[in-house]
Amino acid sequence: MIKDWIEAARPRTLPVSLAGVLTAVGFAKMYGVLKPVPALLCFTFALLAQIVSNFANEYYDFKRGADKKGRVGPRRGVTEGTISPRAMLIATYSLLAVDCAVGLCLIPYGGWEMLIVGVFIAIFALAYSAGPYPLSRHGWGDVAVLVFFGIIPVNFTFYVMNCEFSLIVFLASVAIGLMSVNVLIINNYRDIEDDKDAGKFTTAILLGRKYTATWYLCNGYIAVSILSPLWFYYPAMALCAAVYLLLHNRTWIAMQQSEGAALNPVLGATARNMLVFAILLFVATIIV
Repeated sequence: MIKDWIEAARPRTLPVSLAGVLTAVGFAKMYGVLKPVPALLCFTFALLAQIVSNFANEYYDFKRGADKKGRVGPRRGVTEGTISPRAMLIATYSLLAVDCAVGLCLIPYGGWEMLIVGVFIAIFALAYSAGPYPLSRHGWGDVAVLVFFGIIPVNFTFYVMNCEFSLIVFLASVAIGLMSVNVLIINNYRDIEDDKDAGKFTTAILLGRKYTATWYLCNGYIAVSILSPLWFYYPAMALCAAVYLLLHNRTWIAMQQSEGAALNPVLGATARNMLVFAILLFVATIIV
């Protein structure tokens, strides 16, 4: 039973939520505005929000018949019958309530505007899969991931510690967002046939396998290029780009050579690449 819930949380993808906050914390340290308590709250909030989104995705995809037994992607406990739909629904909204409580603790640091940001994040966590117009079923998943796993967490984590925004932090948020999109690209690339059968529309279906793989490769290079001003001002930070691109190229090759369930490790490797980049950037920002 515990294993089923761990699988439902999708641990391979969780580095996506942590990378954005870690990036912002690194810049906060570089600017001399790091505050440990709001930083820890942001880590907790981001991680819980992603798990809520994953739980909601499993429940609502099951209700719509988008998941089926023996799917090529990671096993779904609700679909396989090892987690009841009611239990997943209760877990989703209970965890959302806990996450909202964590978010409220950020108001003393970032002001009441953080309440508005938190409401948008909570809505996204559910709207990605639920509601009358699920974003993931209508080709908006990539935009949603860019915004809610890149732009929002990086900028607002920095904001709660500094009460100001920064252009370089914004550029970093776009870079992290594009790396996050690559995780979704792998997921949708793997599930093209299943998604077609379920009536789901994704950009991978629109582009096809060849151009989706090209998009994945370009995304990584664009993400690194966006931060090129950093590489000129802080040459040591260029190591972050070099290591990431080395891993990214290897993962891209594996993507083209794999299909079906064999793409699951590639998805995990894509999230790992992003986390490695965030960790290296974090180290670089605290030592410059």
